[in-house]
Amino acid sequence: MSAQGKTKHPSKLSAGMLQNLKKEHRKISMLTCYDYSFANIANQSDIDILLVGDSGIMTLFGYPDTTYGTIELMEMMTKAVVTGAPDKFIIADMPFLSHRKGIHHALDSAERLIKCGAQAVKIEGLSGHKDVIAYLIESGIPVMGHLGLTPQSVHATGYKVQGRNTDDFQAIIADAMMLQELGVFAMVLECVPTELTEKITQMLDIPVIGIGAGNASDGQVLVLQDMLGMTQNIKPKFVRHYLNGFHTIQTALNHYHQDVKNASYPDATESYHLRNNQVQGNTATKIKQLMEQLS
Repeated sequence: MSAQGKTKHPSKLSAGMLQNLKKEHRKISMLTCYDYSFANIANQSDIDILLVGDSGIMTLFGYPDTTYGTIELMEMMTKAVVTGAPDKFIIADMPFLSHRKGIHHALDSAERLIKCGAQAVKIEGLSGHKDVIAYLIESGIPVMGHLGLTPQSVHATGYKVQGRNTDDFQAIIADAMMLQELGVFAMVLECVPTELTEKITQMLDIPVIGIGAGNASDGQVLVLQDMLGMTQNIKPKFVRHYLNGFHTIQTALNHYHQDVKNASYPDATESYHLRNNQVQGNTATKIKQLMEQLS
């Protein structure tokens, strides 16, 4: 514990430091985060990386998939997380099609996220935008890759495990090797067989962060709300609930509701009162004046 009684957490990571964690066989923890309140809690935790994921388009705003994401929404979430977690390494997702409209549009989108305080951006897929990834990296913007299930392509591929047949298995390996060659500092592998994760993790020098990809990767990422059990009746196979958040919060809301209904909240200790020396000898007029001053 520090002199202030707070736990000391590891120094802020950077894109360049992650490769050392891989070399030292130290697992990397990453969570999505979209708002100030959760970011502030995460900032005082041991979590290594916060990802401002475009999954926030669904978990925060209720859209059916991430294709509804815009750069403006990503900027808003990134600013909130950066403000709440100044001590964390923060990566922001490039939203749907922002990297498919040419180099200059992609550079502008990445620049906006970096100027919001993100230290890196994440881009889904590879085919058709190799030049964009290379250009951003050459421009000094750290890029994280993302292969396997890429949610922005949901209308083309659906939500299903990728890399289960020979061609797809080999194609994902080839894309992973190409991403490393282009200069990405790390990559996410989503919803692929653990055997494929193990092969890619062994072949690459850069860290591989898995989600629904088994335990052979260099680290793991989960959606914060999934990990906290805040979604009811939705639990992908790879998600582990570390809290029954839905029930816990629902119970607290109902408890508050009942306390209001039966007038047990607020009680005297949770209410403000006039001091005795302010009340004694005062007329109704003076009390009224005092109340006006307090309002």
